[in-house]
Amino acid sequence: MSNQFQWFKSFNNKLNWELNSSSFLLLISFANLIIYQIPLYKFAYNNINMHSMTGILTILVVSIVIFSLSYFIFLFITLISANLTKIVTIILALINSVALYFVITYNVILTKAMMGNIFNTQTREAFSFISPELFLYFFIFGIIPAYLLYKIKIIKNNRGYLIIQAIVVFIVSVLFIYINSSSWLWIDKNAKRLGGMIMPWSYLINTARQRAKPTVKDQILLPPAIFSDNEKMLVVLVIGESARAQNFSLYGYKQNTNPLLKSLNAIALKNTTSCATYTTAAVHCLLSYQGDSSDKYEPLPNYLQRHGVDVTWRTKNWGEPALKVKTYQKDGELAKNCKGTGCKLDEVLLTGLKEQILSSKKKKQFIVLHTYGSHGPAYYKKYPKTFDHFQPSCKSIALDKCSNQELINAYDNTILYTDYFLSKTINILKSFKDTPTLLIYISDHGESLGEYNLYLHGTPFSLAPDFQKKVPFIIWMSESFKEKKSISEEKLKQQKTHSPKNIFHSIMGAFGMNSDIYDARFDIFN
Repeated sequence: MSNQFQWFKSFNNKLNWELNSSSFLLLISFANLIIYQIPLYKFAYNNINMHSMTGILTILVVSIVIFSLSYFIFLFITLISANLTKIVTIILALINSVALYFVITYNVILTKAMMGNIFNTQTREAFSFISPELFLYFFIFGIIPAYLLYKIKIIKNNRGYLIIQAIVVFIVSVLFIYINSSSWLWIDKNAKRLGGMIMPWSYLINTARQRAKPTVKDQILLPPAIFSDNEKMLVVLVIGESARAQNFSLYGYKQNTNPLLKSLNAIALKNTTSCATYTTAAVHCLLSYQGDSSDKYEPLPNYLQRHGVDVTWRTKNWGEPALKVKTYQKDGELAKNCKGTGCKLDEVLLTGLKEQILSSKKKKQFIVLHTYGSHGPAYYKKYPKTFDHFQPSCKSIALDKCSNQELINAYDNTILYTDYFLSKTINILKSFKDTPTLLIYISDHGESLGEYNLYLHGTPFSLAPDFQKKVPFIIWMSESFKEKKSISEEKLKQQKTHSPKNIFHSIMGAFGMNSDIYDARFDIFN
């Protein structure tokens, strides 16, 4: 051990490098270009003809753009303090290593939407992403570069010299980019994807673009509504997580993932497309009367609460808009009175639900159950062991290490558990025989399971495959609800397309609410 320490001490002493600030600028800009742009170069290689001069020049143009961007940003910091640049680059090396792991492992793109998704991730979910590979990336691409940067002693150049060097870099870069203008078309076509891959500027710039979460005070109140009756009505909205319609047997999927919903005669509505591929925007869409994520107007729960409906929001998830409802309960609070293995899963949301409904003095009740659903990458942790039905199933968060069938089986087991959760919720509603009841289940967005080498979700909507956009939209109605609303199941099944906008107006229709904002075209029960 003593010999090893002496060797490290000797090696450490030899690493006392000296660089003037102009050389340091060129070094860190070039190092950033070579070390942290691997995903970008991989994408370019797969989408450009590298056997042609045009393809090679396009790669060079992209490289020059990245180098120049890094150089001038670091130059600005260096003009303030060369040592500050050193500190910043050390920190960025550590963050870059983590970002690089996720981009390479899950093929995510660090857009504004993805950064919003990241910052809305709860601590417990963040821990599910930790793996030995992540520590390996952190050591190789983070600790080692950070240590080497730390050992460099920067000798300051005068500012005049730095500015002359900057002018030379600028002129050479602009001339090269201009001369090779034929590559601009490809860059423009793939700008969104390329911009989400450039380290570290993708995640830094898109983090800065994230808006602050709106408050209830910011919301514009919607026009008033009038109820057509004062009779009982109970509506439950279950918001799923990362559930894609393609893996629901109610939609014809080969594996029987919905046996209980089928036995309960639940209806799967066709062709439902989410409005976003990440939770926050998608949930906001579901609760918006416009079916978008603008947050300008009060969401459905607030609107109903303001009109006298008893509103309860129970969640094991996050990403909802600013809420002003009578009862807001997180899973941790509900778990205190929960018993059984399901208390760590979505079943916790059903704890004491029947008793809570019975205790309400209002005739009209609206309950939202925001589930954790099928959120990856640890699919095998989203259901009890008794639901590990489809075998063999993936038991790793390194999804590319599992076979495609193992990954699909693990994901399908989450859908099987969702089927059970929904059936259990429906059985609670069936116990209220003197009350018309309705259950609506819709997922926030879908999920990629390796198709097109994509995993999870959050891909920019314009680039995302249907696996991330096509979601299940399932309803169950009590006989008294169908009778009260004169529902024709056949007509419901014949409806061709659906969207998040259906939720707001259909629930208004279920409660018999009339308002200037009510749009019968989007009420599935009309």
